[in-house]
Amino acid sequence: MKIMFYDTKPYDKIWFQPMGEQMGFKIKFQEVKLNEDTAVLARGYDAVCIFVNDDARKEAIQVLSEVGVKTILLRCSGFNNVDLKTAQNLGIQVLRVPSYSPEAVAEYTMGLLLTVNRQIHRAYIRTKDFNFNINGLMGIDLVGKTAGVIGTGKIGQMMIDILKGFKMRILAYDPYPIDGLGVEYADLDRLFQESDVISLHCPLTKDTKHIINKQSIRKMKDGVILVNTSRGALIHTPDLIEALMERKFAGVGLDVYEEEDEYFFEDKSNDIITDEDLIRLTSFRNVVLTSHQAFFTRDAMEAIARVTLENARAVDAGEELKNLVMP
Repeated sequence: MKIMFYDTKPYDKIWFQPMGEQMGFKIKFQEVKLNEDTAVLARGYDAVCIFVNDDARKEAIQVLSEVGVKTILLRCSGFNNVDLKTAQNLGIQVLRVPSYSPEAVAEYTMGLLLTVNRQIHRAYIRTKDFNFNINGLMGIDLVGKTAGVIGTGKIGQMMIDILKGFKMRILAYDPYPIDGLGVEYADLDRLFQESDVISLHCPLTKDTKHIINKQSIRKMKDGVILVNTSRGALIHTPDLIEALMERKFAGVGLDVYEEEDEYFFEDKSNDIITDEDLIRLTSFRNVVLTSHQAFFTRDAMEAIARVTLENARAVDAGEELKNLVMP
């Protein structure tokens, strides 16, 4: 199998190149993202391998089909950037990595929560300037407080385990509840109303898009802490900014952003940023925004490479495709 990688970063090559060569694949790495204009670069390749900000909508998939691509390998778990119905209609198989390191994402989520709660990011900057004044850096004890976890898949379950270690009361919401987690499931209205901390761990679907919006924010406690390490579009950014202006949130930790495609994973430090919402988000002192790195550990990268290439091997060998994504 010949595989074209899109949106490649140096750390992708570190893991995929030796493992791919060992498994007998011919791999070419492209730094450009997949879209309808760059899809033609995959001519002569059996598969493409894409990441979260590649654009595999209808037009791009049509071009992939025209140049002979039969498989789309996602080196991530989410697939909201792929038009699955078009892929199916054109005979293109889509495979993902359903789970690589839920621990990595949950641990990072807790790191964001602790950072915004205890103002660690601001304290670090102050002491770098030899300002040892702690005024304005006060947080809350997490023990005994209520954490609302939206989404109880593998990452959500790991987050629940971590929150239990902090002796927090946990409310959970998921349309498919899981027995035996030792948490209380509640509807979203109750979760919004009672939670001191809200952590998002659900996929982006038509049902979850903008699950955090003006109406849901209005139901939350004043001084709530919100953390999102899932997908940016779970939050309606203008509504979040409006609430931040009204001092609704004690802190917000974001590892994702609704319009991140153009910016995240790239060095834009010498560019003029024109995204007004992004500029405003980074201006709030109680907001920590990072660049979609919650997954980024050695263990996770190794697992992503292994499962992605095992998916390719299964396609090549005509075996059962355990990680096939259907519309």
